[in-house]
Amino acid sequence: MPSSRLFATLNFDLSAYTGSDLTIRSPRDGQLLATLKAHTTAQAETALADAQTAFLAWREVPAPVRGELVRLLGEVLREHRQALGELVTQEAGKILSEGLGEVQEMIDICDFAVGLSRQLHGLTIASERPGHRMMETWHPLGVCGVITAFNFPVAVWAWNAALALICGNSVVWKPSEKTPVVALAVQALFAKAVERFSAQRPNVVPAKLCQILIGHANIGEVMSRSPLVPLVSATGSVRMGRKVATVVAERLGRSLLELGGNNAMIVAPSADLSLALRAITFSAVGTAGQRCTSLRRLFVHSSIHDQVVAQIKRIYASVKVGDPLAADTLVGPLIDKAAFDAMQSALQQARGQGGEVTGGERVDVLGDGVYVRPALVCMPGQTAIMHHETFAPILYVVKYDDLADAIALNNAVPQGLSSAIFTNDVREAETFVSAVGSDCGLANVNIGTSGAEIGGAFGGEKETGGGRESGSDAWKNYMRRATNTINYSKTLPLAQGVKFDID
Repeated sequence: MPSSRLFATLNFDLSAYTGSDLTIRSPRDGQLLATLKAHTTAQAETALADAQTAFLAWREVPAPVRGELVRLLGEVLREHRQALGELVTQEAGKILSEGLGEVQEMIDICDFAVGLSRQLHGLTIASERPGHRMMETWHPLGVCGVITAFNFPVAVWAWNAALALICGNSVVWKPSEKTPVVALAVQALFAKAVERFSAQRPNVVPAKLCQILIGHANIGEVMSRSPLVPLVSATGSVRMGRKVATVVAERLGRSLLELGGNNAMIVAPSADLSLALRAITFSAVGTAGQRCTSLRRLFVHSSIHDQVVAQIKRIYASVKVGDPLAADTLVGPLIDKAAFDAMQSALQQARGQGGEVTGGERVDVLGDGVYVRPALVCMPGQTAIMHHETFAPILYVVKYDDLADAIALNNAVPQGLSSAIFTNDVREAETFVSAVGSDCGLANVNIGTSGAEIGGAFGGEKETGGGRESGSDAWKNYMRRATNTINYSKTLPLAQGVKFDID
């Protein structure tokens, strides 16, 4: 088994998870990676109770000390970056450079969180009452439930876990049922970090601080319903997000949602086309179009439309679709046959709505792996199919004449994650990122829609869910805020001039 080398190095016994509930095959070639047993709902409830016990202890550990554990996790990830990246490629199908890049993203967020562990801060606020001071304080929140998707099987966990841990919380992780093996590897790496930490600071890290639950949607539902989980961070489809949000809202909990993306790029007449074409290609075909930030809609000014389309066709015809472990491969496999079927259905609908399709056919590469040539679809306008996200390498192209019309098309879909414009006109660039411009959580100029850095908060609007993870002030999601008023005077004045005197 491809994962055996990494697990052996970590002295991790995968046999404890062996069963017949989940059969995990590599999208690369259909090779069997593992057969695993799923946790029961009763086991999930026990895990959440254990996580609550761990939280009660961990919240008392000083934040910089909590940061030291995350620093060691980053150190362990550096040591095993190659092996973990290869396993990501084996189980998720993304090309090796992207698998390695995902592990690097885990390392980067660990670095970010370590620094943040010494900067968790509130405000001092002027009081209208003499002899009084107001301040904000931030405190650990509790058990953080994390539900991740197959396309970023480890990085999204790290975005959440690194911040949650330095904020004083425990973490329970439900990975995608399509990519649980790499999640178990991460769990083993975390255990290695705890071992190193405990060698210097024994009896500080509580048992069950970070746990993993393998299974299907029922496990996510247990997590969403539990009053022991004040925050559920869920990444996946809009359909899944609606279910999580509804269940969590019923108990007035918090949900942090990263859902669908149907991302667009505008290519203006002044654009540097050499840059634009590179950005279009990576954004549209990277991870075989299976990123939430993948480029799906391209609006090209009519004066350069035919030129741009011809260039994309040339690039698409030459881009290598192949083994994701091969160094020169740019497009690996789809996650499974269902993804291919969804792609073909979307292309058929596009044809019925006036689209001219180039590419999209299946390519034989390795075993039972599902490989496709990226599809370019020239559309007469933004039709119904373009309002839906298909998780595959399909790029719809539409002409535009006026920037305001292109921005309106960008904003006309239900999703609102990522967007971009290529232009050398400062007015167009500033308009795009202004209040009358893109309505997405990510609005870029002269860079593609995918490949966000961890320093900025990541997330989107509308059906994307409104959540923000990773950098900036996203740490506030994982804490509770208190406003404190301290009276150091010998009187008790009330705010707003209220008089309430008693003898």
